[in-house]
Amino acid sequence: MTMRLVHAQERPAERDSAGVSSSAERTAERGLVESARAGDEDAFGDLVQRRAAGVLAFLRRMLGDSEDARDVAQLTFVRAWENLHRYDPAYAFSTWLFRIAGNLAIDALRARRTRERTAAENLRLVRAGPSAVAPDGPGGLSRQEVRRVFEACATVLSAKQRLVFVLREFEEKESREIAELLGCRESTVRNHLFQARRLLRTELARRFPEYLPRPSAPPEAES
Repeated sequence: MTMRLVHAQERPAERDSAGVSSSAERTAERGLVESARAGDEDAFGDLVQRRAAGVLAFLRRMLGDSEDARDVAQLTFVRAWENLHRYDPAYAFSTWLFRIAGNLAIDALRARRTRERTAAENLRLVRAGPSAVAPDGPGGLSRQEVRRVFEACATVLSAKQRLVFVLREFEEKESREIAELLGCRESTVRNHLFQARRLLRTELARRFPEYLPRPSAPPEAES
């Protein structure tokens, strides 16, 4: 089928836990899912239109690259279409869709790290000596800067830690929802989140100490 993947700016991602603004919308989506499961490509195209922006925004945060995010988003919907017969209507369609996207993002991150390790090893073999690359200077805490700092520091995280952190801190999902998405216990989610925050704090202190909260000055003694 021809996938109609929209750009994120064309349709903003909804913010409630199911990604749909009302019970009427959820009912309409369930109808589209049932039609799509019966083979209606137009109904699935409507589902893509509804969900593409949210999936794409999530994958951009996971992968840190718009082109990679778009490729994985496209693959997410292809996989969803191919596996609709496995979807359990007892769960929200968005939960199932984000599970597919998350698993594909983890695969993409692992493949990227393998390529980077191979490239780094090849570079060491041909280089005459080490190079000194000056880090980017600090800037203001704009959304772009926050994203840059996160991308720089998130290299210390495992794929699962990064996935849990993005779902909790950027997608604002609760531990229960994340556990449902990943098919694991809430305690596992909390452990991944704890480790991710610890590693990110350490890396932030090492690479961007200027962004750490300054200790409050002791109160002045009364004269």
